[in-house]
Amino acid sequence: MSRRGRIGRASPAGRGLVLLACLAILGSLSCGPAAAAERLVTSLSTHRVLINSVFTGAEVVLFGAVERDAGEAPRRAGYDVIATVTGPRQTLKTLRKDRMLGIWINVDSRTFIDVPAYLAILGTRPFDQVMPEERLRRLQIGLGNVVLPQQIGPDIADVVRDDPFRQAFLRLKTERRLYVEDPTAVTLLSPTLFQASIPVPAEAPVGIYEVDVKLFADGALVTRSTSAFEITKVGFERFVATAAVDHGLVYGIVTAMMALVTGWLASIVFRRD
Repeated sequence: MSRRGRIGRASPAGRGLVLLACLAILGSLSCGPAAAAERLVTSLSTHRVLINSVFTGAEVVLFGAVERDAGEAPRRAGYDVIATVTGPRQTLKTLRKDRMLGIWINVDSRTFIDVPAYLAILGTRPFDQVMPEERLRRLQIGLGNVVLPQQIGPDIADVVRDDPFRQAFLRLKTERRLYVEDPTAVTLLSPTLFQASIPVPAEAPVGIYEVDVKLFADGALVTRSTSAFEITKVGFERFVATAAVDHGLVYGIVTAMMALVTGWLASIVFRRD
């Protein structure tokens, strides 16, 4: 069943200019370091995404502005922005199937420990044009550079990028739109104003999503800003999810009884005399 959500009071794209104007006014409240010549101010179109049984996906718009100290000369090469959106963490298992005697069975597996259930990395241009590959790996920019701890025997560690389990994990997450890498998703509206759309797929899990925005100039990290939004269920879906967590035994008994009653009614309705 598809799901469609309601974004509580989500600002449409037409209100972007108003938000950007507010960002410029709020420059003194920036999250950037005091010693930096630039300060980064960011805002989200909503801080809460509401989903129900017909949720089909949504978008959260990120707005940002760069504030410079008075008298500070502008950067000749301009700025680059890279935003990383990280969803709630979870432990997942990737299975490898093989055909034996005409039957597909699980022959190997790998458990990924405490990895993001959702991950989006968005930028103003290809990442390798912003900084060298070594710095991209150090800052974990790009899906190929993200650390994905795995259970390998008694140890927990990341593996090489061409590891088949790691590649399969990234491929499956990308196909489900839960992992996104778009180096051109951030649009510079002016030398100091930018915006980007954060895609929220239908399968996005509930929880807190952290938004880490980094500002670069001449390949160096100048400052950064962090914010967050929440995905939560509403209506009957929220009631069922809460009941399953808070009253697991009762929820299981009621579910089993409903299945038995449904089967009994179906046998009566479709009985052939």
